[in-house]
Amino acid sequence: MTMTEPVPSVFETVESEVRSYCRAWPVVFERATGSRLYDEHGRGYLDFFAGAGSLNYGHNNPVLKRALLNYLERDGITHALDMSTTAKRAFLETFRSRVLEPRALPYKVMFPGPTGTNAVEAALKLARKAKGREAVVSFTNAFHGMSLGSLAVTGNAFKRAGAGIPLVHGTPMPFDNYLGGRTPDFLWFERLLEDQGSGLNHPAAVIVETIQGEGGINVARAEWLRSLADLCRRRDMLLIVDDIQMGCGRTGEFFSFEEAGITPDIVTLSKSISGYGLPMSLCLFKPELDLWEPGEHNGTFRGNNPAFVTATAALETYWSDGILRERTLILGRRVESVLRELCAEHAGLGATHRGRGLVWGIEFTHKERAAEVCRRAFEHGLLVETSGPEGEVVKLLPPLTVTTDELDEGLDILARSVREAA
Repeated sequence: MTMTEPVPSVFETVESEVRSYCRAWPVVFERATGSRLYDEHGRGYLDFFAGAGSLNYGHNNPVLKRALLNYLERDGITHALDMSTTAKRAFLETFRSRVLEPRALPYKVMFPGPTGTNAVEAALKLARKAKGREAVVSFTNAFHGMSLGSLAVTGNAFKRAGAGIPLVHGTPMPFDNYLGGRTPDFLWFERLLEDQGSGLNHPAAVIVETIQGEGGINVARAEWLRSLADLCRRRDMLLIVDDIQMGCGRTGEFFSFEEAGITPDIVTLSKSISGYGLPMSLCLFKPELDLWEPGEHNGTFRGNNPAFVTATAALETYWSDGILRERTLILGRRVESVLRELCAEHAGLGATHRGRGLVWGIEFTHKERAAEVCRRAFEHGLLVETSGPEGEVVKLLPPLTVTTDELDEGLDILARSVREAA
């Protein structure tokens, strides 16, 4: 009997080699609802990936879907650059009343473009404009995007190498616990700022993630963040918090920095701000930093009106009270308890866990084991990905709307996959 090779799919013959997630999950997905994706053969998969954090409210959330369909059915505007529209007005009014005012945050809102890296680029540009300086400090294992300015403040060597040119005006500093607690916080940073011979130009800003998602679920302590905010004030540097993946309730509060009690000068949001997975990003900043000239920073798709519609519905539905926040914290404690037991069971593998709210990771001493756990989880119907500089962490990002039964089902699959990969 002659064996024949399978015919390559159109994804293999036409799509670029740069594709990645489809290699880890080699099926063709057809539909999705809530916390589940379904392939073209009808098999369901629990989604603890959630669009890399873009689907905090699940797939095709019925409330958001109805708002979007109603808007489209009445011929609502889909593209308007930064023209004033009823959809934009509704979003701004709702964002002010549901998010900014309850937290006494004075921010102006900028629509820089549709993706997270657009927001980061705008934040970096504005900080440099405001301070008249070029240098920006970032942190080890940071990830801020794939465009050149964002890559310059990203730590991952593989991602940085893709730029093809030198990445300048960014200086990394140790993230919280990077040195294992062996040195006082910001000792090196402070010394460089004090020493005229250090070679560090006075930075315009510091950019930080409160929890490094792509960097391996590295969680900054509240006291570390407060010390960083204080350092920025004392040294005349702007504090930028990148809340693109950890904002919109992922850690419990709407903004991940709320627990630390700080007010950053600039905040970037994207991913789940639209609520529905539609492209949208925001750059928020204190009013005194609103130094832009009209059109000085723009983009063709900075006014995604369908995203305004779903974002407004998400804010009205989930941020009019504290129910989602409390539920996220309760479910987070459930995840933490299960992961603690799982890591204790596999202490010989060097498995450790960390996280907050509904973002968690399991790190393995034998780094290749994380990818094997994700592979086996997929076989059992659960989507999880790796993170960390060497893919050593299994990352959990379930939708915030996940049911208790779905959460337990996913954690059971994860535990089974860890055991099988041991």
